[in-house]
Amino acid sequence: MAVVGFSTGAIALDDFATALQLLAPTRAKAVELSALRMAELPALLAALPLRLPELRRRYEYISFHAPTNFDNENDLVVQLKVVADMGLNIVVHPDTIQDTRVWRSLGAHLCLENMDSRKPAGRTADELQHYFDQLPDARLCFDVAHARQVDSSMTEAVRILRRFGNRLAQVHISEVNSKGRHFAMSFAAKLAYEPFAARLSLKPVIIESMVGPDEIVHEISETEKILN
Repeated sequence: MAVVGFSTGAIALDDFATALQLLAPTRAKAVELSALRMAELPALLAALPLRLPELRRRYEYISFHAPTNFDNENDLVVQLKVVADMGLNIVVHPDTIQDTRVWRSLGAHLCLENMDSRKPAGRTADELQHYFDQLPDARLCFDVAHARQVDSSMTEAVRILRRFGNRLAQVHISEVNSKGRHFAMSFAAKLAYEPFAARLSLKPVIIESMVGPDEIVHEISETEKILN
């Protein structure tokens, strides 16, 4: 059975505490703690040492999504190093990385995510290669929805997994529109993802569909159907 869970940002934006309450009664086995904006980071970092023992009892897999807007790269990595030292994988958008040397301190806890078509870098296997060359210990967070948006034939998805499959640490799943908004998976998206199910189900799968509280259980169930 695949390890499936949710991003806190997908179901409660910056309110991770509410997201955890919503997930508590579900059969989610994984959670990604999201701090997409720098303003969200202090509260989450402050709460993490207190909440982590409880979360580890509840979930099989816990990861952390780093901010995508920041002014000082060095300061951010120093803060994220605290998270890495707790043993959590940290998802980072490669297009936000300016100096790859700064990020090497995160080691194998650094997970680079393939990007959607709006971004200037990190969208394809060739674009990701630059970052992995500079960050040899980094791993991959494969966003299957981003890959489909960039190339609806899913050829690029195949290329990314063939080239970096040995680095795969976790998966993001949802559907993404042209503006980069994540939403519940359509029938067409599910069909596109099914050929990748055997590969994706080997790693924790984090749902990023932005759904209401009453849709969480259904989206987990639909994801499990795809993977299993």
